[in-house]
Amino acid sequence: MKPFEDGSAANDEFQSVSAGTHRGELVRDLLRQRVRIPSAPSDGLKRPPLTTRIQEALGAGSVLYLEAPCGYGKSHALLSALHESERPPEMIKWISFSTQDNEPARLMTLLGIALNPQPSHDTPTLAHATASHSEALSLLLAQDYWQRPDRNAVLVLDNLTSVSHPVVIELLEQLFAELPKGLSLALVSRKPLPFETHKSELEGRFTRLGSEVLELSRQETFEFYSAALASSQLTTVAIDHLYSLTEGWITPLALYQRELAVLAESRLPIQETVSVERFLRDSVLSRLTPPQQRALRVMAEMDIVSDDLYGCLVDSSCDTSFRPSIAAEAGIPMRPLPGRGRWFRLNPLFHEWLRSSALDGALDRALAASRWFCQHHQLPEALRYALLSENAEEAVRIASEGSEALLIGQDTASLLRLRRSLPPGLLERSVRLRLVYSWVHAIGGQFTQARALLEGLPDDERESLSGRINALKAFILRGEGYVDEALEVADQALAAEVLSTQGQLVTQMVRSSALCAAGRFADARDANRAAARLAREAGDSGSELLAVYTHARIELGKGALRHAEQLLRTGLDTAMNETSRSTRVGESRLQLNLVLVLWHQGREAEADRLLVTCGRHAEQARDLGLLLAMALRVLICRTQGRLEDAFVWIGRAERTMHAWQVDESVFVPVLEALKASCWLASGNVDSAAHALARLQPYRETGCVPELIPMMPGLLDLLQVRIELARGDDIKAADTLRRIRLKDGGAIPFAVEMHLRLLESLLAFRERGVAAAQKLLAQAVYLAAQEHFISPFAELRIEMSELMEKAYPHLPEGEFTRSVGQLFGLSVAKVNAAPLAEPISEREQGVLELIARGLSNQEIADQLHISLHTVKTHARRINAKLEVKSRTQAIVRARELGLL
Repeated sequence: MKPFEDGSAANDEFQSVSAGTHRGELVRDLLRQRVRIPSAPSDGLKRPPLTTRIQEALGAGSVLYLEAPCGYGKSHALLSALHESERPPEMIKWISFSTQDNEPARLMTLLGIALNPQPSHDTPTLAHATASHSEALSLLLAQDYWQRPDRNAVLVLDNLTSVSHPVVIELLEQLFAELPKGLSLALVSRKPLPFETHKSELEGRFTRLGSEVLELSRQETFEFYSAALASSQLTTVAIDHLYSLTEGWITPLALYQRELAVLAESRLPIQETVSVERFLRDSVLSRLTPPQQRALRVMAEMDIVSDDLYGCLVDSSCDTSFRPSIAAEAGIPMRPLPGRGRWFRLNPLFHEWLRSSALDGALDRALAASRWFCQHHQLPEALRYALLSENAEEAVRIASEGSEALLIGQDTASLLRLRRSLPPGLLERSVRLRLVYSWVHAIGGQFTQARALLEGLPDDERESLSGRINALKAFILRGEGYVDEALEVADQALAAEVLSTQGQLVTQMVRSSALCAAGRFADARDANRAAARLAREAGDSGSELLAVYTHARIELGKGALRHAEQLLRTGLDTAMNETSRSTRVGESRLQLNLVLVLWHQGREAEADRLLVTCGRHAEQARDLGLLLAMALRVLICRTQGRLEDAFVWIGRAERTMHAWQVDESVFVPVLEALKASCWLASGNVDSAAHALARLQPYRETGCVPELIPMMPGLLDLLQVRIELARGDDIKAADTLRRIRLKDGGAIPFAVEMHLRLLESLLAFRERGVAAAQKLLAQAVYLAAQEHFISPFAELRIEMSELMEKAYPHLPEGEFTRSVGQLFGLSVAKVNAAPLAEPISEREQGVLELIARGLSNQEIADQLHISLHTVKTHARRINAKLEVKSRTQAIVRARELGLL
């Protein structure tokens, strides 16, 4: 065996002899030029969190593995992190592999050059005596030079995708296992490592960063396109669409940015631009064989696909072994769906591009998919693909045999989109299909269309289906916000002689939601228990998730944020443990309500990350929960002072709801309330009042939306805030009293917190700090139990003056510090020692008049008390403030925030 210093497998003997050089020197000189760190990127988006994670992973003796499909900026991110580190360039050894390096001797030559402590001197005798490449590598790694942790050197092996030789893989595994303390190792590849890493992971010296870390976040995507946004080339809506379509896939986004500079006047969709299409074709698809490419296009006919489903769709022209799980491991931009076993989905941009060219046999495959889903009891998907296959008989059969109530827990967006393409007369011929589509429209918020389909049912069918029809009517009434009516019809449905288990399940969920909206939490919990029991009996995991969602909503109504979070996370964990299932609406609802909990607790960073995912899922599933997702986006933007972005999200929500043909009664109150809140935050009181006035007819009906049950209370609170902004304190106080007496005092916790804060604000404006301080302290104490900080964020502008003066006297604690940070008062307590005995309400009134410069007699006249009483109050004020004069009292009171 020739020594590894000889260079590559073919040492170009002719050139060596003719030039009079030693054997392998020419090749080694060429390879030496490749072992160097590339230049630092001249431009690009700065990503400090990612850079920090990479630098922390490259500790002494540690291994970092960057694994993602092509185009995720793996090498770029690593290069940026290394150039920004404190390592000297000579301590960074970078090797980019090519297909020519897939040979043991070649690899050893490269490693010998990289690990030579004295780069200016070759060490050809180091491994001449060794019997194998393995021994030679051990000698290289055992050098004393690399045993010192303070060497802080990095060896980068880029493009490991090119490596497939068994001996080369064994050598890389050996390098991984015997890595010395003075060296850290960075590996870059599109595929998983071909050897085990769990031992190193458990030892804490192996870190894997995948596409989920490397992809741009939504915020980073906006930063990336900031210039295009500033020049009006792109709008915020367009950038948000780019993010949703690419999911932060960096290279297509960068290529599109360059296209914008060239085609500023004739902008094309990202998937139609020449450079992006070329990237998808040449960098992603061209590496595959034609049978593998066809297999990918077959997968793209499905929204999500499993190995099992793929097996029933492939034909002889496909590579049957190229299953979705294999494709994902081969570096194709697709990823497993969390909690769905071996289900996969393609990156949306790549998915749409693959589907742009239709394949022959698509109708037959759609029918095969329908039958597969039917066998696996996934009704909506089975019906959807039956309709796509244009097989009306199959669609009617599925609708007749399946229970329409199963739709409640599943994704019905595709069925809603297919309504227009149904064969003429199909709905009229099948009463069951008509009932199914009534449910589909109701779930999609199209209550008017759902009612129209119900009204067209034949009389003879109405009697036999009365239980199911009333269950659906109760669902519609609850969706429209009619609480009492929904409860009445739900009771009629449960009293029917014939009502399936699923029908009872849905009806109990409706009852639970309506009872919760009415403030009857104990009764709501009983109905929820009944629904959960029925879901378990039916074996419908989607409905079980919705039962957990309903339970969490009850806890949210009571203000038990921590219990609600525990329920939601437990539900999501349970969903993730299922081995095989279809998309569930309940899962996205759990995620959305978890976002709501996080927002209530001020955990905006966590809320924003989760909102990106569940908002996208809700939009894809056409779930009305998207309205809540967009409302939360508005609230986050408003809290952060980004009012322009808040109004953009309101406009986007309005357009989406109109495009989905959702009944206006569902979304208009929510969006108008958000507009009013944003107008108030911007100081435009008249516009806020106009927005609230448009909701007066809605407020008079007493409707309570299913998605946002606290909406009526929040609208009443907006009325109070507008009256306060106009200086009409008397009217505001009267409105607050009416809210307290409304509905028998059953008030959601979030509304209760707003009420307490507004009552403290009113007391401050009428009677001063001392009067407000006790009310505010009580509100803080109550909110601190669950870290319920969202009402403070909502009322930050109105409460700022009161908070500045009262904050030093609030009870100490983590929540108080969070409130102080929200109001910019985190250091307000430093010089403010609490009074041993607090100033009374009457003394506060006297103190404020003293600060205005009034004499004792003038104070007595204004307060209608005796001069002796004023002097007594003044002495007590001086004693409590530990001062001796009026002037000192005023100074000390201002230090304490009493004035």
